[in-house]
Amino acid sequence: MSKIPATPQGITNSVKIPDFVRSEEDGRPREECGIFGIFGNSEATAHTVLGLHALQHRGQEAAGIVSFDGARFNSHRSLGHVGDHFNTERVVERLKGTAAIGHVRYSTAGEKTLLRNVQPLFADLNVGGVAVAHNGNLTNALQVRKRLVKSGAIFQSTMDTEVIVHLIATSPRAALRDRVIDALLQIEGAYSLVLLTKKALIGVRDPLGVRPLVLGKTDDGGHILASETCALDIIGADFVRDVEPGEIIRISEKGVESFKPFPAVKSRFCIFEYVYFARPDSFVEGSSVYDVRKRIGAELAREQPVEADAIIPVPDSGTPAAIGFAEESNIPFELGIIRNHYVGRTFIEPTENIRHLGVKLKHNANRASIRGKRVVLVDDSIVRGTTSVKIVQMVREAGATEIHMRIASPPTTHPCFYGIDTPRRDKLLAANHDLESMRQFIGVDSLAYVSANGLYRATGEANRNAQRPQYCDACFTGEYPISLTDENDNNTPAQLSLLAERA
Repeated sequence: MSKIPATPQGITNSVKIPDFVRSEEDGRPREECGIFGIFGNSEATAHTVLGLHALQHRGQEAAGIVSFDGARFNSHRSLGHVGDHFNTERVVERLKGTAAIGHVRYSTAGEKTLLRNVQPLFADLNVGGVAVAHNGNLTNALQVRKRLVKSGAIFQSTMDTEVIVHLIATSPRAALRDRVIDALLQIEGAYSLVLLTKKALIGVRDPLGVRPLVLGKTDDGGHILASETCALDIIGADFVRDVEPGEIIRISEKGVESFKPFPAVKSRFCIFEYVYFARPDSFVEGSSVYDVRKRIGAELAREQPVEADAIIPVPDSGTPAAIGFAEESNIPFELGIIRNHYVGRTFIEPTENIRHLGVKLKHNANRASIRGKRVVLVDDSIVRGTTSVKIVQMVREAGATEIHMRIASPPTTHPCFYGIDTPRRDKLLAANHDLESMRQFIGVDSLAYVSANGLYRATGEANRNAQRPQYCDACFTGEYPISLTDENDNNTPAQLSLLAERA
């Protein structure tokens, strides 16, 4: 392999650090949300709690469950982790029933501490009660909300999810299933939904299939809908299949029924699920996330080789890619950075001096595997660059002679409007700097990304089809497959923040 020229040892950061990087404690994209639903199981709530535990990585700010016991709906919603509020028999016993849905939430902005913004949402309609849990983002929610408010609707939350509830409530159709379809035909965006009624559990996936949703089955004949297969594994349920893009699944005493009310279009599953969001032990769209991430690392090693003594992952999401990189390059894999899993996101950092040490609360360099070595740091992505700067500094202080960074995704140059919390474009490092200035800013001897074609090859495609991309990759390309109605409708930032509580 040809050696990439290195800058002198002890490289300094010669690029001015933008204010937005200085002010942010973490440069990672934030999780989406996780949804879970179960029908026809005597331990529905207990299974929902376990399923939400498995999906905790998708949302860590709030959790909620709504169950139905044959006579009434029961609800419990709380801020914080699942284990903080659903770990007692008293709570589980109160949520009686053989059917339930649950939600773990990460909001992208806005008022994160309002209980009224915790899902599932519940409403009593003239056709009966309905609870809704949502993963994704509606791109015309503000437009629809304005219309509903003008006609007399009263909103209780700042979430786009509530738009769906109002559309179902005001639909002129008679049957609830038809009301749901009527509502879906009026919204745009990327979404997966689970809805619970007195008679059925309903699952919905957006027409392009951007957000994931899977169907599972328990040994006793119950059925499950969940964001990822890891939520099936934790309760010993069998994976049946992915819910298809644009498909509505209705699970009732009659069994499983499928409806496809949307015109057929080519699917555009979110490729960033493979890169970062999905748990590595999940299967999405028929592929093992862990295997795909290893293949991304191998593609990265072939495309961007470097002479080094150790391949080191930035934990935890960079680990499978680092394994693939190490295997392909025949360079030893080392755990050069150790993550502390017991640091919460709300840790108090009272002074500037303590705040400067913040990265060491979550990560610490393993000096024994770093000192005197040329190392390759493998990470899944760079968004703001904040974490990368701190980790590189920490690794250099631990004695690395050279630090090369390899990123297992293309540069993140555009924000996501489909349910992933990324900053606005003016705050994305790769959108405002070329590769060399990013290298200097982060403080590494070399910096390189996997190509879009390499990423696609790792998922099993030959290459990226430029005319008809196989995935949604807007965060890398700026090619948005779903209309951004609210963004393009001359709304002010204040108006857009009205719906800042994304699902």
